[in-house]
Amino acid sequence: MIAQAKSKDPKLGADLDREFKVLSARLSFGLNFERHSPEAVELPQRPIRKGDKVRVLPERGSTKRGDQRLWQVKAIHKAKQVADLELPGAVKAETQSVALDDLVVVAEFRDTIYPGLVSTGKVQRGGDKPFHTVINGENYHVLKALTYTHRGMVDAIYIDPPYNTGAKDWKYNNDYVEKDDLYRHSKWLAMMERRLMAAKELLNPDDSVLIATIDEKEYLRLGLLMEQVLPEARIRMISTQINPKGVGVSEGFKRVDEYIFIARFGAQDVTPSASPLLGSKPIDAAERDSEDSEEDAPKKIGLDWQTARRRDLQSVRRTRPAQFYPVYVNEATGLIEAVGDPIPHEQDRHTVAKRPGCVAVFPVREDGTEMNWSVTVPTFIDRWKKGFARSGKQQFGKPQPYIIQYLKSGPIADIEEGRAIVEGYRADGSVIAYYEELGAKAPPTQWNLRSHNAEHYGTKTLRALLPDRKFPFPKSIYAVEDVLRLFVANKPEAIILDFFSGSGTTAHAVMRLNRRDAGRRQCISVTNNEVAATEQDELRSKGLRPGDAEWEQMGICDHITKPRVEAAITGKAPDGQPIKGDYKFTDEFPMAEGFEENAEFFTLTYETPVSVSHNLACARIAPLLWLRAGACGKRIDKLPTDGWAVADAYGLLTEVDMATPFVKAVKKVDGLRIAYIVTDDDRRFQAIAKRLPEGVEPVRLYESYLTNFSFANGE
Repeated sequence: MIAQAKSKDPKLGADLDREFKVLSARLSFGLNFERHSPEAVELPQRPIRKGDKVRVLPERGSTKRGDQRLWQVKAIHKAKQVADLELPGAVKAETQSVALDDLVVVAEFRDTIYPGLVSTGKVQRGGDKPFHTVINGENYHVLKALTYTHRGMVDAIYIDPPYNTGAKDWKYNNDYVEKDDLYRHSKWLAMMERRLMAAKELLNPDDSVLIATIDEKEYLRLGLLMEQVLPEARIRMISTQINPKGVGVSEGFKRVDEYIFIARFGAQDVTPSASPLLGSKPIDAAERDSEDSEEDAPKKIGLDWQTARRRDLQSVRRTRPAQFYPVYVNEATGLIEAVGDPIPHEQDRHTVAKRPGCVAVFPVREDGTEMNWSVTVPTFIDRWKKGFARSGKQQFGKPQPYIIQYLKSGPIADIEEGRAIVEGYRADGSVIAYYEELGAKAPPTQWNLRSHNAEHYGTKTLRALLPDRKFPFPKSIYAVEDVLRLFVANKPEAIILDFFSGSGTTAHAVMRLNRRDAGRRQCISVTNNEVAATEQDELRSKGLRPGDAEWEQMGICDHITKPRVEAAITGKAPDGQPIKGDYKFTDEFPMAEGFEENAEFFTLTYETPVSVSHNLACARIAPLLWLRAGACGKRIDKLPTDGWAVADAYGLLTEVDMATPFVKAVKKVDGLRIAYIVTDDDRRFQAIAKRLPEGVEPVRLYESYLTNFSFANGE
């Protein structure tokens, strides 16, 4: 082409040749990929409006893809429930009329969105604690909405993104990316880059962490992408064993591990642990570097012996008949001599068979409430014989004359697998063991813990919570808990975000962290409501399509994420039955106890500029104001008739002429964090802001609301 240009116009040809050589000499360094756009998402539950971009759905009962072209709605005939469509950009005008039921709204990457949230339920057991939130929506759109509520406020992000294995495990442009797609990797990178850039705005730049798990398919590309998108972060990669038996076979190898990228910002550091949280068998003293300083020498940390009596009031006698039995303690030696059989719930414990020289010890609180032991008779006897159970301090004059102690399965596993060192045995046969804490040394970069087995503590844990419901490859709850603990252990009010939430493991792990130290951490979980690929054909064959209630109830968020979070808190499966099984390792207790936590579930909505400008979407915007104020306490869901309203954590002033009573009310509320002031007049906003008490953040909302809650999707 340059040669042809030279033959017709030598000067123009020479100029083009020179510019081409300059451009071709420039080499881009780093990760290069096609930034595919527009990325599009179907919104099956969004009402059809004039001006919308839509797709025409395939006929009911068909498993075909249908028309993938984007049409624009030119008119809607409500009486006939029909829309007139036009194909934008077509060389030759093409129009058609289609039933509204056969259309689905599509939001493209470059479209401006006006997000809102609709509450779809809540569960409350945590008193005044902040609410965990689960948001059903396209995660990029939710991330953009969170830039209003949580910009620079997030302490930790944990994500388990699609691994791009070629399986039908994620969607792009409303079609699956197949194994033979030449652009599979760049499409995945484009998807990840957009979300990481949005997520970066949410992290606290002074002290936060982003954690991402991945396997061998994309770990190299993800590492480079994170270096490019997060240049200010200190990035480290960990390898972790997730299934010692191996998963699948690739290139002749079974995969037993995967990778964790950890990107730390600002002052974020790794929290030291007083137990061998990560790693395998401790290094033998002879193997240790002889030049180690005395300060770095190992310190002995004793094992944590637990009281064998249940503490929660959900575990009173009669709830577990097999766990109310006598432990016979010799009154002369103070040692356990025997363990009796469980007694019927109607039998008075004082009538149990006597044993010469012994007292029968039952699990009884000081107020006389009969409880249960933490384990059954066979388990207790097994631990006692191995030195993992013992009698403790004598309690004179109390209903339970001796404290009975035992080791939980976590410390026992550490002893059996060499992470805890056995030093000897006491006179009562109980084990004397300890951990070696290597001072301030960082955890290893290879993790190999039984508790991180995804099959046993991911899949099986989810099955206990949601019997008969399946989700592919959920993470071990203990693996997520352990890695988060390294960064939020000293942040009891941390905000943790997971925008590839899937089965809800992250929220569940945060609840366990809170239980350990009475923390008030809150988790924001974001996931879509896609139906698994294996189930879509079956639903379509029944005449169902996205948007139908029967279809939507099988989506990830409604079928897995929300029920899992609710089940974890209440301790009950969706059928109302108590969850079977116990939590293990760092904190053992029955799953049926649940957690003292709060959670609310939302669906992302797409508002119109007209509804937003006329305040018709106030109820949809209210949750965003509540989230920004900390997601705790009451919410102001309607425009206040008095021109102002005050909730537990924030206040809303919609009529600036009512500023005086508003400011008085704000001053009376302890812990109020934000005052939202609706006005287009900057001077009046500043004047009211100056009257607010110290510690209350003034936030301006424009009267139209349009400027506050619109986000260019893909700027």
